[in-house]
Amino acid sequence: MKRLAYRLFRSTASLQYRLGRQLTPAGKLALGALGAAAVIGFDTNRSVGYQAFTLLAALLIVAAAWSVVFRARLDVQRVLPRFVTAGAPAAYRVVIRNGTARPQRGLVLLEDLADPRPSFDEFLRAHEPGEERRNWFDRKVGYPRWAWLVERRRGASTAPHPLPLLPAGGTSEVEVPLLPLRRGRLAFTGVTIARPDPFNLVNALVTIPLPGALVVLPKRYPVEDLTLPGTRKYQRGGVALAGAVGDSEEFVSLRDYRPGDPLRRVHWRSAARVGRPVVKEYQDEFFVRQALVLDTFAEHEESDVFEEAVSVAASLACAIQTQDSLLDLLFVGPETYCFTAGRGLGHTDHMLEVLAGVRPCRDKPFRTLHDAVLERSASLSSAIAVLLAWDQPRRDFVRRLRALGIPTRIFVVGDGPAPVGDPGDQVQRLQVGRIAEGLARR
Repeated sequence: MKRLAYRLFRSTASLQYRLGRQLTPAGKLALGALGAAAVIGFDTNRSVGYQAFTLLAALLIVAAAWSVVFRARLDVQRVLPRFVTAGAPAAYRVVIRNGTARPQRGLVLLEDLADPRPSFDEFLRAHEPGEERRNWFDRKVGYPRWAWLVERRRGASTAPHPLPLLPAGGTSEVEVPLLPLRRGRLAFTGVTIARPDPFNLVNALVTIPLPGALVVLPKRYPVEDLTLPGTRKYQRGGVALAGAVGDSEEFVSLRDYRPGDPLRRVHWRSAARVGRPVVKEYQDEFFVRQALVLDTFAEHEESDVFEEAVSVAASLACAIQTQDSLLDLLFVGPETYCFTAGRGLGHTDHMLEVLAGVRPCRDKPFRTLHDAVLERSASLSSAIAVLLAWDQPRRDFVRRLRALGIPTRIFVVGDGPAPVGDPGDQVQRLQVGRIAEGLARR
């Protein structure tokens, strides 16, 4: 039954999408009036509704026939930005060249985005928030879940954009507004050019394949600069780990050459003066290294709590100053990941791009993240953890970090009641829908 319902939902969504593009707003009104006239005018002896039905049907047929003759040759180029931010209005340029010998006017540009319809397996696995409170029919058939999934998978909102007059053989450039709705990769499949008929009822459509993609960064909230206590710690390899070019450890002194010393450390002037090989000796530098730990162990694949946790992590990454320190982003996906920014080793923009593609991890325990962070504890000055719950494994993780002398700040993102913990836990609660307000609290 669920597979049958899924096929029905998919076919209905496809029909709605095509009609939504094929018909203008006036055409949709005419189609609705046609249906009403068909019902009212069914009995021709008692109503004259059949006359309205005939007139509307004739108009729609003529408009549809007119739209068939549209055969424009258009070359389209889309100029996309490197990335945009979820929830923030953006824009990009579209260059259109008219390849016909006659001017084209009254055209409308429609963007073709990737299909938001879920697969059957995704439809079965998904859990709509509050689905357990719905009636038996909605839970069994699953249409509210389908509608929620389609809306959630929509990458962006784009409105039909009117085009200026395209002269014969000429080129025009327009700026198209775009509202990214969710983080991740926003894929474009093509561009559709629409031209309404003289009655403004039916659009003639020409689809031009034009694949493209851009990265949508996570939504970010304002956060004051974070200053965490913590001492500078020895970093194995010194600044060479963080320097953009060469070996930038701190110079200490000169000493005699020892077997195994690299030739690049030989100080040739001193060697020529004393008559024997002399090398430069360096000392590994001590500096601040902070960890930003993201909990990816969400209960459901499509989770508002997880999405908000990613946004919180992105906001904190932008707030932490990395000019004179390192910031490690740690999370678990198909494997354990650690991305580092600061001191020329990487930029926050790269970290935001990484966060744009983070997915929930549902096949590993939280212990995986616990062990990955503790392996790096010797080099960490402080840590910030963005967690999805405040259960015993996560409490043990935080207490272990603090027992090692690592100052740790905890943000717990959720949509239920506030977590209960010991007074010394110092947990900052962030509730879905009130994240900005929660981050503003000190």
